[in-house]
Amino acid sequence: MLIKDRIKDAAGILTPSERKLAAAILSDYPYAGLVSIQDLAKHAEVSPPSISRFVTKIGLAGYQEFQRDLIAELKEGQRSPVDLHMENRPIEGGFLSDFIQRTTRQMAVSSAAITEDQFARICTLLATPKSEVHVIGGRVSDSIAFLLSFHLRQMRQGVYHLPANNEAWPEYLLRMKQGDLLFVVDFRRYQPNLLGLCQTAHDKGAKIILMTDKWLSPIAKYAAEVLPVPIESGTLWDTYAPALAVIEALVTKIAEDNFDQTRARIKAWDALRLTDQDVPS
Repeated sequence: MLIKDRIKDAAGILTPSERKLAAAILSDYPYAGLVSIQDLAKHAEVSPPSISRFVTKIGLAGYQEFQRDLIAELKEGQRSPVDLHMENRPIEGGFLSDFIQRTTRQMAVSSAAITEDQFARICTLLATPKSEVHVIGGRVSDSIAFLLSFHLRQMRQGVYHLPANNEAWPEYLLRMKQGDLLFVVDFRRYQPNLLGLCQTAHDKGAKIILMTDKWLSPIAKYAAEVLPVPIESGTLWDTYAPALAVIEALVTKIAEDNFDQTRARIKAWDALRLTDQDVPS
């Protein structure tokens, strides 16, 4: 079990000082827990013995095991396809049906990891016309970000998909204002330059929505909303099918809740599209 999940499970039995410690750890997870016990005590404004009692309360033997587990989580978040490969992976039936079953199970897990309240809250944020929406993903996950931006652009104005070339990012950062949204998709292995982008956007007052995996991209420290999506497929490739399902659910809910606006926007969009017959020979 992840340390953050242990902390959440123990929330009901924590003392006020332990809840303050938990908040300090989760606010900069997992890095806050990788310092010495004295430094963490100073940062959280609790005593070292309080940290020892807290660690025991969440089911660990001591601070050393606490840090060892956090380091293991960090390594898990950096695993490459080569690391994930299993030569003798057990197959249940044919490969295709087995893979689909594994992916389907992960899609079911994603619906439990994201509450309906959080889902509705993010839909409202993305649909709010006064806030511009900026979207970007990592090397592979940008395809998921593109799907979100494409559908949103057909529903509303003020949606921008940032290019992969970070030399172009200042243009978008200069456009961002207080209350705008930056939706980021970042799965393991996390992309360092996206962290810098989010820090700058956060400093400008933009609200960051992060879609990531259960190990949490470092961007989580700047995010107002974190969508943790399961990605493990048991193969050398992580699966992004659950992430795509969540994106499709978001854009469908927004479109249905704002149908009159969406219908008018799509009609105007379609009226301006060039067909093969419109292109001069």
